[in-house]
Amino acid sequence: MPPTQLQAARNGVVTEAMRRVADRENRDPAFVREQVAEGQAVIPSNRNHDALDPMIIGREFATKVNANIGNSETTSDRETELEKLHAAIHYGADTVMDLGTGSALDEIREMHVEHSPVPIGTVPLYEAVTQAGSPDAITKELLLEIVEKQAEQGVDYMTIHAGILAEHLPLTDGRKTGIVSRGGSIVAKWMEANGEQNPLYQVFPEICEIFADHDVTVSLGDSLRPGCLADACDEAQYAELDTLGELTRVGWDHGVQVMVEGPGHVPMHKIAENVERQQEVCDGAPFYVLGPLVTDIAPGYDHITSAIGAAMAAQAGAAMLCYVTPKEHLGLPEAEDVRDGLAAYRIAAHAADVGTERPGARDWDDALSEARYAFDWREQFRLALDPDRARSFHDQTLPGDNYKEARFCSMCGAEFCSMRIDQDTREEGEMDRLEPATDLAESPAADVNLPPVGTHDSGVRSPLDDVDVSPVEPAEDD
Repeated sequence: MPPTQLQAARNGVVTEAMRRVADRENRDPAFVREQVAEGQAVIPSNRNHDALDPMIIGREFATKVNANIGNSETTSDRETELEKLHAAIHYGADTVMDLGTGSALDEIREMHVEHSPVPIGTVPLYEAVTQAGSPDAITKELLLEIVEKQAEQGVDYMTIHAGILAEHLPLTDGRKTGIVSRGGSIVAKWMEANGEQNPLYQVFPEICEIFADHDVTVSLGDSLRPGCLADACDEAQYAELDTLGELTRVGWDHGVQVMVEGPGHVPMHKIAENVERQQEVCDGAPFYVLGPLVTDIAPGYDHITSAIGAAMAAQAGAAMLCYVTPKEHLGLPEAEDVRDGLAAYRIAAHAADVGTERPGARDWDDALSEARYAFDWREQFRLALDPDRARSFHDQTLPGDNYKEARFCSMCGAEFCSMRIDQDTREEGEMDRLEPATDLAESPAADVNLPPVGTHDSGVRSPLDDVDVSPVEPAEDD
């Protein structure tokens, strides 16, 4: 059996995927190998995902964004799910999780793997409930069967809710919102009904063996994440985190790449504490956070409440942000909700990379600012995170082509445009003229910090076909 990315890295080998990642991140391939070998970064890359363009998740690399899609028992079909996948990739998702719980799960999952150039994640526990009929009817044999099937289908990473233990359940009794993780609530119900320890915890070594066979990355689920500000950083959340640290080391012992999922709803002043604690307890394994939402008062706008927390978490060291859409807590997101959620999270991720001074990250900002000052409207649109949205908003009030040459927009008009006034003053007086100086073609930034967003081909051909994959020599150990 070929080695996993982790095993290869430990053996001093720079794999094809590591070379591709190094190219996308503008980093030395030897550094990529080192980070993977130490468990500080993961390259989710199932050997059966032929369309995959490898990417990396780790605090030393550009901040990544995941988009959740998936049907439910009441909403969505295969065509709609494929539309969501395309929307997610088009608007810049670095990975996509299929959280479907409805019908045709196998067909939809296989369709996603076939068409997606980004890693696909799943939660096998959901399918186990669907097949068993109820949470308490799940068996350990069924869990392993589903995990193996999804690994064979090409899923790149799976959320495994193995960290919630029977002894943690009483710790949730004083909460306002109890157990809000879908997977956590299912496991808790199973443990209460069967009087046994978490079945995923019991069979976790066997799951790791399956993952090692296919090079599936394990994403350790945060079953006891807080569902409101009042429950943040409580004893239940941190007790589970300690177990996740234990499971991280079990995964590494099996040669499996590991990342750890995190909260949730957390007030702003406790976000850095969460990230720092996870990094310490889990020995630096990549932290993958949902939000966190920094206030509970804004249903319909939780892509904003959570993007605030996401930017702060990424600046503190979180490696990947799981987006939240405006539909969070309210309904199943549709394609436009995916667009809005990804825009908010791409902004959060980029802002964090600028804030942590990632090489070249601010070059994109500088280039757009120069185009804005020069009234180069077409260049502004081209450089925008969402070019169609920027152009549409501009053209709502000034739609004619002649306004693409105008030195004003409809907000200030010609007479009160500060930049036009500044330019005229510089032309007429002694202040220096301002000239553009940013060349994005020379920027050292990672791909995700350069425009345009969402340029992946959503067909089945792998972008690795265009990469130099000549025989790889072992890298020298540091």
